[in-house]
Amino acid sequence: MAKFLIVEARFYDHLNDMLIEGARAALKAAGHKSETITVPGALEIPAAISLAEASGDYDGFVAIGVVIRGETYHFEIVAGESARGIMAMTMDGLAIGNGILTVENEAQALVRADPAQKDKGGEAAKAAIALLELKERFGG
Repeated sequence: MAKFLIVEARFYDHLNDMLIEGARAALKAAGHKSETITVPGALEIPAAISLAEASGDYDGFVAIGVVIRGETYHFEIVAGESARGIMAMTMDGLAIGNGILTVENEAQALVRADPAQKDKGGEAAKAAIALLELKERFGG
């Protein structure tokens, strides 16, 4: 049994609740434990994962958040830089599932967040589990 940290950028409560529900269900179904922390925004997720990883308390991580395109370039920065930060850490050997939704509108986010539809929170948790299994297989 592994222990995963779900790091959520809480902005859209109802969407995050669905993403976390899916992530927790997937982790529990696989026999793993989880804990959840909240950070101010998606840009803070990589930093929080890095800090938590240094503690040695967690085997893997699930990033949860929702970034909806607005009228400014901010969307591209938040979407791109949060993904870049997460990808950099996965390349360094951390088992991270990226469940940060980057969408055009709330309707798209609802479909993707809902565990009964696309279940992107559950998919992110399954990705983190798969990466942890690969890390263990290859002696990481």
